[in-house]
Amino acid sequence: MPDSPFDVSVQDSVATVTFTRPATRNRFTMQMCLELGAFFDRINADDEIRVVILTGSGSAFCAGADLSEGFIGATELTAEQEATVARVGEVDGVSRDPGGWLALKIARSLKPVIVAFNGDAVGIGVTMALPADIRIAAESARFGFVFARRGIVPEAASTWFLPRLVGIAQAVEWVMTGRIFDADEALRGGLVSAVVPDDQLLDKARALAAEIVANTSAISVAAARRMLWHGLELSSPWYAHADESHGMRTMAGTPDGQEGVLSFLEKRPARFPMSVADDLPGFVPDWPTRPDEL
Repeated sequence: MPDSPFDVSVQDSVATVTFTRPATRNRFTMQMCLELGAFFDRINADDEIRVVILTGSGSAFCAGADLSEGFIGATELTAEQEATVARVGEVDGVSRDPGGWLALKIARSLKPVIVAFNGDAVGIGVTMALPADIRIAAESARFGFVFARRGIVPEAASTWFLPRLVGIAQAVEWVMTGRIFDADEALRGGLVSAVVPDDQLLDKARALAAEIVANTSAISVAAARRMLWHGLELSSPWYAHADESHGMRTMAGTPDGQEGVLSFLEKRPARFPMSVADDLPGFVPDWPTRPDEL
C-alpha cells in the first residue's frame, strides 16, 4: 500500500519486511499491527515465500508503541483505535491486546521467521519478535521490556514466550527492572543467537534464509516449526514421541521424503516438490490453538 508503514521485497524466495518510519524510530502503530497481521495471514498460502526476514530502517527496529496515537487500553479510544479493537475482537470478555493478536499470527506462520534487530527494540518492538524462530542483532541494538516503568504489564503473549526462550530467571530480571540492555547482554541471555557488526546484519540474516531455502523441504520446515513450538506445551516427552512417530511414518512415503533419500544417495542437491499451501500433512499441529473457554 502507498502509505504502508513497511516495505516488502521478495528475492530468491525470501520476503524481507522493513519498517519504514525511521523519523519515528519505527514506533508501532495500529496500522502497522493490522497490515503486518494481514501479511502473515497471506504468506502461509504463498509458496513463492519460503522465509521471512523482519528488520527496521534507520536507528531502530521498533522503539515501542507510538504513544502519539494514545493508549489502546485507555477508557476513551480514538476512531482508529475503535476500528482496531473491532478488528482484533475479544478474548475472555475483554478487547484483545493488539500486540498479542499480531504475535499469535506470527506464531502460526508455516514459514520460518528471522528477526534482524538493526537498532533499538523496546516494548512491543521486542515482544512481537519473540514468536520468531531466529533473532540476530546488530552491535548497536538495545532492548527493553519497559512495561513496569510505564505502569502497565507485558503484552503480545510475551509472558508465555519470553520465559520459554530465555528461562524464567532471566525473564523476571528483565521484566521486573524494565531496564534497557545491550546486544551482548541479549546474546548472553539467549534472546538473540548472534550479534554482528551493523553493516553485516542483513547479510547474516540473508545467509541464514538462503541456507534454509537451498537445502530444506518447505513441508519439513513448516512441520518442524509447528512441532517444536507445540512441544513447549506438552506435559511429557511421550506426546512428542507420538507426534514424531506419526510424522516420520507419513513423511517417509511422500515425494519430499523420497527425494530427500534419493538426493542423498545420488550425492546431488535435493529438489523437493511438495507445497506448503497444498500438501501440508494432517499430523502437523494446528498451533497455537485457541482454548474453548477463551
